[in-house]
Amino acid sequence: MKKKNNAQLICQLSAVAAMTLAGSVHAADAFSADSQWMTGDWGGERTKLIEQGIDIKADYVGEVGGNLHGGFNDDKTARYADQFGLGVALDLQKLMGWDNTQAKIQLTNRNGQNISNDRVGDPRAGTLSSSQEVYGRGHMVRLTQLWVQHQFLDGKLDVKAGYFGEGEDFNTFPCEFQNLAFCGSQAGNWATGIWFNWPVMQAAVRVKYNITPEFYAQIGAYNQNPSQLEHGNGFKLSGSGTKGTVLPVELVWSPKVNDLPGEYRVGYYKSTAPANDVLKDDNGGNAATTGAPNRVHDSKHGYWFVAQQQLTSHNGDASRGLNVAANATFHDKDTNLVDNYQSLMFVYKGPFDARPKDDVGIGFARIHVNDDVKKNAELVNAANGVTDYDNPLFSPLRSTEYNYEINYGFHVTNWLTVRPNLQYITHPGGVDQVDNAIVAGLKIQSVF
Repeated sequence: MKKKNNAQLICQLSAVAAMTLAGSVHAADAFSADSQWMTGDWGGERTKLIEQGIDIKADYVGEVGGNLHGGFNDDKTARYADQFGLGVALDLQKLMGWDNTQAKIQLTNRNGQNISNDRVGDPRAGTLSSSQEVYGRGHMVRLTQLWVQHQFLDGKLDVKAGYFGEGEDFNTFPCEFQNLAFCGSQAGNWATGIWFNWPVMQAAVRVKYNITPEFYAQIGAYNQNPSQLEHGNGFKLSGSGTKGTVLPVELVWSPKVNDLPGEYRVGYYKSTAPANDVLKDDNGGNAATTGAPNRVHDSKHGYWFVAQQQLTSHNGDASRGLNVAANATFHDKDTNLVDNYQSLMFVYKGPFDARPKDDVGIGFARIHVNDDVKKNAELVNAANGVTDYDNPLFSPLRSTEYNYEINYGFHVTNWLTVRPNLQYITHPGGVDQVDNAIVAGLKIQSVF
């Protein structure tokens, strides 16, 4: 009965959102450049719904990637990937009289292809980052969020429970670039097989305590269930297929420096699920040559640092100015493909008086493959008697991939941003034999 009720709730909320959208697209202020929504305020009805506690969310992200030069395959082409989102945020205090309580449901649908998979990277190894961050997790509709959140002790204690991903609350980071190495929760991008970023959900609980107005600590528990990645399991709410639990903890400090906002995060995660050793077997030998099963560890772990700080304002306007951000993650060398990652980004918001809402960004990222992964490939090649990179049986040796991106965000309207960008990928996939690649990108973000 519980599954039936969950399914009914999802269908009912989705239907309300869809019908309201469909019935209101002809409002007079639709497509107004000053509106925050493409479909406008629906003759004032949307604002009334928000005041009543119902905030309907609908958005779209589309990304083009074209290989201009280099990469594994220099046969030039372009690929397109996109994501549609539809959801509703509920203020349950306004709707039902439940003090300090909110809820959210979100559906996502991803489609398209990625230029990185076979043009930029060697398909035998792939790339580490992706030139189109919106690509991935199946061509299907997913339930991405279904949670309730409540504040206790005059707002000091905040508890969130339901279905959602780690990156919503831990190691969070904005997505103002198109390359994956600069977008979203980076711990999830490199914590192989355990931390599933948006749009994949997990059964979860997160507890946050506000120590001061600028400083809080939080801890979470997330069901580690790889079966939720499978096609057709986008609405799976059962625990079948569970392998363990991901336990992140984090400290977050949000000071103002010269009256300009900043945010600094330090965190740690542990997965309780068994994890295979990258190199060794149970007896300490090299599994690639002994043929014995890889050694199984009872857990894996990692930690991260994030720093974001606005450095300047523009003639006293804090909505404009230079912002800097840095990310670093470190992962279990016994079990993880990537053992460390670092990035640095600069974004200037409002660079021109004539375009005060535009932004320009530049980013640099380094992704390092675990040395044991390279050693394992060397052993496999030796066992197969293969030394020529061009031999289809050759297992590419992987080391470090570098990603660079420069972009300009045209704030076309309050509901539409178009972001052309140019990316440069050094040693795609960490494979030295693959030519450095230049990718032209275009990112479209719209709120309906």
